[in-house]
Amino acid sequence: MLPDSIKTTPLNGLHRELGARIVPFAGWDMPVQYPTGILTEHLHTRSAAGLFDVSHMGQLLITGPDPARAIERLVPADIVGLGEGKARYTVLTAEDGGILDDLIITRDAPDRLYVVVNAGGTEADLAHLKAGLEPEHQVTHLADRALLALQGPQAVACVARIVPEVERLGFMESLVTTVQGVEVRISRLGYTGEDGVELSVPADHAVKFARTLLAMEEVKPIGLGARDSLRLEAGLCLYGHDIDTTTSPVEANLAWTIGKRRREEGGFPGAERILREIAEKPARRLVGLRPEGKAPAREGAEITTTDGSPIGKVTSGGFGPSVGGPIAMGYVVAAQAAPDTAVHILVRGKPLPATVVKLPFTPHRYARRGA
Repeated sequence: MLPDSIKTTPLNGLHRELGARIVPFAGWDMPVQYPTGILTEHLHTRSAAGLFDVSHMGQLLITGPDPARAIERLVPADIVGLGEGKARYTVLTAEDGGILDDLIITRDAPDRLYVVVNAGGTEADLAHLKAGLEPEHQVTHLADRALLALQGPQAVACVARIVPEVERLGFMESLVTTVQGVEVRISRLGYTGEDGVELSVPADHAVKFARTLLAMEEVKPIGLGARDSLRLEAGLCLYGHDIDTTTSPVEANLAWTIGKRRREEGGFPGAERILREIAEKPARRLVGLRPEGKAPAREGAEITTTDGSPIGKVTSGGFGPSVGGPIAMGYVVAAQAAPDTAVHILVRGKPLPATVVKLPFTPHRYARRGA
């Protein structure tokens, strides 16, 4: 019997039926892997289509007279310029320029935004958005909806068998349609570096949707273990590890999320620090690291120069199945952040040679327009 504090997604029973190993994650009972194992799941996603249960993520709806302009008081991205049916990755910033959470905002209509936030930050983000936007705008938690992610080079073709119009979507585009008699939101995006979609469906229809997809030969269930190794290979930040309240968007290589107008106008929390770092460069940077040998460098490991001077710490690390060796990300002082810089990482107390590399470790394969 689960503790009262642990939440379950609508697919919990299906995960157990499929033989998943279940672990607590961000307050949720979640599958970390299935019987074939993380390595097989990772490589299957890169070659075919992997189905992830991401229903623990927070789905929010913001409605009101001009929610795009209003939310720009809380995020540095250009949301006013976002077209209908388009999505944008951004961050909630604190007054000191730190990152409260990262999120994806989709503009449904002039008076409606759909927002997805991290599982562990849902309650705090909901409170933060309500405090910053209400009563002029209404912030609603869509707790009655599940979220599935189908990722990989064959993902869109699989979904198109059910919803043909998905093929007209480009990367970071979304549509709302009716499937199997219920409203489904399909967004062409994800967090693996692969092409794919996320499907927001009513919670009581989630198992039916999942079974429909899993009945396809190309689709296999994938757990959180492979989700983490996939996003690490893709050089994508994980909140609470690679980004948090102590890191700025510029330090985290997320300055690209801040459009020209927002840089010129400011008006978002932490703008003074963030715009200064864009102009003058930050004191440290998030970099990719390729350790030599086979030993992985884990989160918290110290990074030093080759002569032993401390220059930073690893924030994410592990084995990259597609890369065929250990990979890591971490922050180092700006003077040591250039690609091909030789460094050491302390693994079990011993200095392990490593090289700073350009991110991502594996190329992104998103469905870009004209690609």
